[in-house]
Amino acid sequence: MTQRPQSIDPADVPTRTLASGAQIPAIGLGTFGSDHVDGAQVAAAVLDAAELGYRHFDCAAVYGNESLIGDALQSVWETIAPREDFWITSKLWNDKHAAKEVISACKRSLRNLKLEHLDLYLVHWPFPNFHPPGCDIDSRSPDARPYIHAEFMETWGEMEKLLELGLARNIGTSNMTVPKLELLLRDAHVRPACNEMELHPHFQQPEFLTYLFENEIQPIGFCPLGSPGRPQRDRSEMDTSPLDDPAIRAIADEHHVHPADVCLKWAVQRGEVAVPFSVNPRHYAANLRAVVEDPLSHDEMQKIAAADRRCRLIKGQVFLWKQHQSWEDLWDENGVITPA
Repeated sequence: MTQRPQSIDPADVPTRTLASGAQIPAIGLGTFGSDHVDGAQVAAAVLDAAELGYRHFDCAAVYGNESLIGDALQSVWETIAPREDFWITSKLWNDKHAAKEVISACKRSLRNLKLEHLDLYLVHWPFPNFHPPGCDIDSRSPDARPYIHAEFMETWGEMEKLLELGLARNIGTSNMTVPKLELLLRDAHVRPACNEMELHPHFQQPEFLTYLFENEIQPIGFCPLGSPGRPQRDRSEMDTSPLDDPAIRAIADEHHVHPADVCLKWAVQRGEVAVPFSVNPRHYAANLRAVVEDPLSHDEMQKIAAADRRCRLIKGQVFLWKQHQSWEDLWDENGVITPA
């Protein structure tokens, strides 16, 4: 019989203080099943993870499982801890960017999650471009278009109203770039509290991270383990895995832990919030324990910093707006927003 993992005292989990003064746990459970884990499994993991000590769950409308997670959260409030002890994030999907859609989309997530408010609501992508579930890498929406700042500001204006309505306590962005954030920070009445982005030892984005910290925007890292379960459309021959990195494996051997533990220790120690996904109790329990004990040394942190491959895994090709474009066009890699 498999022994149940030992729980962690939530008070031992590090937190980050946002510009609003809110405290967000530095590790959460991601809930994207990557097209191969069904919603019931994810919801069961949410309930069990809360019992093991998780107090942060990272959700999104497009994941298609918020209603099931909402049922699990009701059980959490009834049997484990009250709502106010938890941090729940959701995200506005790309087909709901129109001003008339933003508030209703947030309310729909609240109904599904059975919440009165979200602790954080993010604009999932800066483009109103979307794709059907399970599509292949060549899928393109006929209505896709590039980043248009005036349109994004209409979306952001409605995001700001969510704060006034009490539907969200904090708002933020996801999958942004520095050039896009520069415009948003120039024009917004309320600055984003967080930016969720791909971060792992093979894609460290140090310049972007510094920019966020300087502007009091908390980075939240998805794929902190290199997303070994990501969809096939997000895989390419040039990809590398931080879990197989010799430096990380050597450090893991020194600490007698899995390389995943090292990735998470590194992420939290450099100031990120990490949201790894798993429905395996042994794995998500180990992820939580990794950030509360046996920290990495300065020398080990430096060795991991030197392991950066600048290898983006979630390239976002399905959000491109023209045929024969390169995925780099989404990410403004030359420091300028890619035009139409």
